[in-house]
Amino acid sequence: MYVVCKEHVELAIDMFVDEYEDAPDVVDLKETKFSDWDPPVKCTECEKKAEFLVV
Repeated sequence: MYVVCKEHVELAIDMFVDEYEDAPDVVDLKETKFSDWDPPVKCTECEKKAEFLVV
């Protein structure tokens, strides 16, 4: 699972495919709310606002 900004979505997808050898789902964090989990505020690759969850 990767929480990334728009700039790093492609990188996160590539890393996911390399690790799991399967296509990930990409979730827009602006449109999705989780009842039991608060996603990180910042991208895992930089300091920008996290916008997408790659799972």
